[in-house]
Amino acid sequence: MLKAYLPNLKTTSKNILIAPLNWGLGHATRCIPIIKELQRYGFTPIIASDGVALQLLQKEFPELISIELPSYEIEYAKDEKDFKWKLIKNSPKMIQAIFEEKQKVKSLVKQYDLKGIISDNRLGVYSKKVPSVFITHQLNVLSGKTTWISSKLHQFFIAKFTECWIPDCKDQPNLTGKLGHLENSSLNLKYLGPLSRLVKKNLPLRYDLMVILSGPEPQRTMLEDKLTAELQDYEGSILFIKGKVEPEQNIKTDRHITYYNFMTSEEVEKAFNESDLVLCRSGYTTVMDLAKLEKKAFFIPTPGQFEQEYLAKRCKRKGMAPFAKQGEFKAEKLLEIDLYKGFPKSEATVNWKQLFILFHGE
Repeated sequence: MLKAYLPNLKTTSKNILIAPLNWGLGHATRCIPIIKELQRYGFTPIIASDGVALQLLQKEFPELISIELPSYEIEYAKDEKDFKWKLIKNSPKMIQAIFEEKQKVKSLVKQYDLKGIISDNRLGVYSKKVPSVFITHQLNVLSGKTTWISSKLHQFFIAKFTECWIPDCKDQPNLTGKLGHLENSSLNLKYLGPLSRLVKKNLPLRYDLMVILSGPEPQRTMLEDKLTAELQDYEGSILFIKGKVEPEQNIKTDRHITYYNFMTSEEVEKAFNESDLVLCRSGYTTVMDLAKLEKKAFFIPTPGQFEQEYLAKRCKRKGMAPFAKQGEFKAEKLLEIDLYKGFPKSEATVNWKQLFILFHGE
């Protein structure tokens, strides 16, 4: 059943629906700067998602209306060899959720007099009645031998939107490589430059290593268990953020490791700036955060996820950061970080005023 959280807030005639996919926390966190900019330019964002993505944004913006959408029920396989099969097996549920959210959006456009829609990878969140934006860094969806099919299918859905915003630079240097760039396309593409909710600050270092986890189960828990055991003998202080969005924040210290189940954006920003090195998945939102904060990192891509594997290999090839497969990671591999130069500083700035003209209407 769909739910809506309605705080004591009057909607305006400039309501914008913003709906990130619930696939880990990356889609939700990169929507945070967009929500803040919408507010700055006089729009009223209305949040729509499900699961931990919705919970995170509700914690970040308790003053905003939030609506629960159908879940795509994305779940990773325990064995990376079964990753693609697991997605295919769950595709009927995903297709049903896309159909249901499309029907829900029809009623939301009328109910809230929406002036626009911003969907971060939710394929059914668009309307022919109002300008609809699709946000993605994957114009090409890597899936092994079926990449051309998955990419064409994704581009088919993108074409239903008014515009497609890519959080990367159009030209070199860029962070997405072939994921976010097409040689020829009729799609209405706009490159924003990398997006991050975080700001670089000169704070004293408190931690030698920051571990930050995200992503669907069971792989998130599998990596948490592995790193908890592997880092017991690490020489240095560790901040370990599990990426479990729960009702209450829990903090536990065990010798040299301080564990958090989750952090708010403000806390994550402070933690990044107070940490020397970062150990994390190679999800694209994390890559953008690292580039923004000019941090050095070590990646462990999610097993079987072609996108994260591609980004990790690309970052290593370009001398930005090393990586290891989940089953092969050892704490001593972190010593490799010093051999890499880190991420290129992006000078790109987003022209939000120009982008938001789309939602002003005639």
